[in-house]
Amino acid sequence: MDSDSLTRLLDERTIERALILFARAMDERDWDTMGRILADDAEGDFGTGRVTGRSALIGLVRGYLDNCGVTQHLLGNIVIDVSGDRATSRAYIRDVHLDSTNDPATRMYTLGDYRDTWRRAADGSWQLVERVKINRGFVGTLDVFAPTSR
Repeated sequence: MDSDSLTRLLDERTIERALILFARAMDERDWDTMGRILADDAEGDFGTGRVTGRSALIGLVRGYLDNCGVTQHLLGNIVIDVSGDRATSRAYIRDVHLDSTNDPATRMYTLGDYRDTWRRAADGSWQLVERVKINRGFVGTLDVFAPTSR
């Protein structure tokens, strides 16, 4: 294996790890980890309109997750393409959300895709610069995100 192939493989693995850490950060409400993965100028659209900036993206996610109970964001069929200091990734997302009482009868699942763009930072790490969530469907109720369900 030549050095370019090895570098590309290591970059793909680093990005995959960041994808997984980001998903876990949502479930663990670890906003600091999420902030380290997101670029300061990151943009995103989770199906509710585009937001710009690390703080705005974290705020959008918190707007949902701060009001619900246990969540689990599962990624699959991850495809990463690296070209120099830029990369794209696509990953299936299946997320489960319970209400704030963790009642399994009140839940919501979404099925979709994360379409992400990455940029290599000056320190060599990879930062998420754009996330678009393509929602293909959901099961359950949006009431899991309602602050009144507490």
